[in-house]
Amino acid sequence: MNVAIYCGSQTGKNTVYIEKAKELGEQLAKASIGIVYGGSNVGLMGAVADAALAYNGNVIGIMPEHLQKREIAHLHLTEIHFVESMHERKKKMIDLSDAYIALPGGCGTLDEYFEVFTWAQIGLHNNPVILYNINGFYDALILHFNKMFEEGFIREEQREILQVATKPEEILAILKGK
Repeated sequence: MNVAIYCGSQTGKNTVYIEKAKELGEQLAKASIGIVYGGSNVGLMGAVADAALAYNGNVIGIMPEHLQKREIAHLHLTEIHFVESMHERKKKMIDLSDAYIALPGGCGTLDEYFEVFTWAQIGLHNNPVILYNINGFYDALILHFNKMFEEGFIREEQREILQVATKPEEILAILKGK
């Protein structure tokens, strides 16, 4: 099993984000769950990859060629693929993964998360789509999702697509239930 990890190329201002990213990378590696991510060696992206690699995890990076200089490609991964565009990156990450996890991050993280959420809504996959809500980072987004459900912009029967975890153990439980 492989999971796509969407997260920041920055570490954020609170050290809890990097600590929890490392913890998740370690736990996934120990559970023999591979990671597919953006291919960077900086920020939360680098932290989760390095932690998994330290425990002999399988880590696949997918990086658009134009970001090699900007995000600094991680050259010690199990595999790294260079693609031409962000669209190609997202598609390859989706294709190589059996579940999708969003850690804290910026607009790129949300873009990737919303794409896999939307694909689940329209039936292009039925894999878990998980928000890893570290330190309440996604509390406001979860409230907004609830508003979208209440106001009828997301069908009630699609509520189960929104899966939220606050600990790696909860993520592993969701993945084992797949």
